[in-house]
Amino acid sequence: MYATTRAIRPTLLLAGCCLVAILASANLADAKAPFLKPNSLVISSSTYDNSQGAVAQLQTGSQLPSAQASTTCQPFSTAIAGNDYVNVWDNVGPDPSFGVSSAITLNDVNPNNGLVNSTLSIPSDQVATSFSSKSELGLHISNRWYGPVLSFIGYGGAGVGALDSSNSDAVAGQDPTNPVTCFFGNTYAHPRTIVSVAQDGALAYTPSIAYGGNNGRSAFYSPDDDTYYTVGNSNNGASSSYNQGYTNPDVTQTTGLEVVNPLEWPTYNYAPIPSDNSAQADPQFSSVSGDKAGKDSNFRGITEFNGAIYFSKGSGSNGIDTVYTVTPNLPSLSSAASATVSVVPGFPTDTTKTSGGNFTPFGIFFANATTMYVADEGSGNTTDQTTHAGLEKWSLVNGTWQFDYVLTNNLIGTSYTLAGYDGDYPTVTTTGLRNLAGEVKGGKVKLWAVTSTSSAAGDNGADPNEVVAIEDKLAATKLPRKEAFYVLKTPAYGTVYRGVAFVNPTN
Repeated sequence: MYATTRAIRPTLLLAGCCLVAILASANLADAKAPFLKPNSLVISSSTYDNSQGAVAQLQTGSQLPSAQASTTCQPFSTAIAGNDYVNVWDNVGPDPSFGVSSAITLNDVNPNNGLVNSTLSIPSDQVATSFSSKSELGLHISNRWYGPVLSFIGYGGAGVGALDSSNSDAVAGQDPTNPVTCFFGNTYAHPRTIVSVAQDGALAYTPSIAYGGNNGRSAFYSPDDDTYYTVGNSNNGASSSYNQGYTNPDVTQTTGLEVVNPLEWPTYNYAPIPSDNSAQADPQFSSVSGDKAGKDSNFRGITEFNGAIYFSKGSGSNGIDTVYTVTPNLPSLSSAASATVSVVPGFPTDTTKTSGGNFTPFGIFFANATTMYVADEGSGNTTDQTTHAGLEKWSLVNGTWQFDYVLTNNLIGTSYTLAGYDGDYPTVTTTGLRNLAGEVKGGKVKLWAVTSTSSAAGDNGADPNEVVAIEDKLAATKLPRKEAFYVLKTPAYGTVYRGVAFVNPTN
């Protein structure tokens, strides 16, 4: 199904409805142009296209999946908008799973002025993204023997214009209670597929069975053990037992850290868990009554520093919105069964039900062993919007991380309106930041991030956002007065920016 020119060694993938480890094979497809220029910034983006696939026929009154998950399909919902870019996202009202798949573009740019060095278009018949899924296409760069490798995760075989791909099953018939499965049928499935890009532009595809019923978000490659680590979310159905039945075994239980057997396209090796879900009683993630399995560990950003994994949860009404790590640091198939997920010392430990969503962390960047930057979306409650939204700086003091300050100058509250082929897009206002990248040079840290926004559109994930940059003093623990964000990539009508990654010259 995937074009192959040469094979790379089997790889281990850690991903999950939060965090899962998967040993998989991958195939390489030739690309045409060199990529990943040293000292450049890579930006992932996607542009809305309503001329292809199911969205091309979407109009007011069209049938869409039901809003309700159950063991039997519910009556279908009705579209309240057609396929124009401005209004199509209103369909998330009748269909909470609503989304439109779109092509992925990677731009290698000058990190100082945003000028494009080169562009790489990912073949949309291989892997696509869900346009309005704001948490997708996080980018990470690591080194292999032949040079830097960039990694991310998308939907295999979705193509352009598919509806609700982010809530599709990953394997055909994976969860019959999934309203998207009910609507489209048991064969509507898109394997969550890791894509790696080599410096010569070669592409590697590694399909997985993770994140059925929801979306994979970010992936990075560890050259130490030929391992991919990914984060995401899972379960769009009435019962997590269907979704988890396709992973073996579940380690931290409630969609925490999972390990599955080696995968080779198109054969899947899986074993169902007990029907009563008894194998998923992890006290850390199931202690809050009323939590929906699959939402406690709704992870978003991920990074690796000094051989350890760090990842964030900043959405959903369940679990703890905070920054996590895992022990052992880089779990393998043999060690994952004993791996544990824990909150990084000093970060919030109160549940979202208690806090009301006062912390919505996303991207993470380590400037050094004692300095961590965390991007906050600002999409939570008033405390989050006024205290955490923007770029947080944390310092490690006596083994515990402490919150120093948050950078917001010329960021939070800035607004713009764009005109385009489908009319004026509603006024967009910046509320915070999502994915994050950085470079340490001398006593300063240069940071780049994609903005989080709000507007009157039906789904803020579809808002045309920006890529911004700022320079911070590495040693500062009190808010510098003159530091301010500036826009590196201005908003573009019909386009969303998703991930950023700096190509370190040492890679």
